[in-house]
Amino acid sequence: MADPDRALLGDVERYYSKRVTEFGATAKGVDWNSPESQALRFEQIAKLWGDKPHTLSIIDYGCGYGALVDFLRSRGAPIQYQGFDISTAMIAQAASRAGPDCTFTTRADALTPADFVVASGIFNVKLAHELDAWAGHVRRTLASMKGLSKRGFAFNALTSYADEEKQRKDLYYADPGYWFDHCKRAHSPRVTLLHDYPLYEFTILVRF
Repeated sequence: MADPDRALLGDVERYYSKRVTEFGATAKGVDWNSPESQALRFEQIAKLWGDKPHTLSIIDYGCGYGALVDFLRSRGAPIQYQGFDISTAMIAQAASRAGPDCTFTTRADALTPADFVVASGIFNVKLAHELDAWAGHVRRTLASMKGLSKRGFAFNALTSYADEEKQRKDLYYADPGYWFDHCKRAHSPRVTLLHDYPLYEFTILVRF
């Protein structure tokens, strides 16, 4: 059976490899506007586990150059970290700067289940792909994340409530109500929607 995401992810991989080659291990290298907005997104995702005194195992699904590692270390969080990204250029950047206590791969089948699986920004850039095809990709990715998580997963997306005149055709603006409902029905009754921070996006936390 043909992989419905193969061509789609090939386009995305080329896009992000070009970004990190041009801008390096920076917020712009993963297509964020600033380090501050990147950190704010991580703060929302970290609400999935809160302040835990024990070691957490985390899969960063679409890890980019490994910026989440920096955020977690700045908080003194003890972690067992696996980073996954489809871009070999991103993984090369991440592995060169994160240290030996983290592992990185471009193969999803090389990941081992962890307490939590998180994804930041991986659903934003749809390029020229149709909305239905992209939504199908999001659903399949969330199912994969659930399969790897023992205690829960989290993701963010641009919001369909963003001002229409500011929306770009190559980006995916998701309906937060739809994805909240999808996660409640398909993944867990324990779902939190965060849409009260000052960015044109939302974060969903799913706990088991």
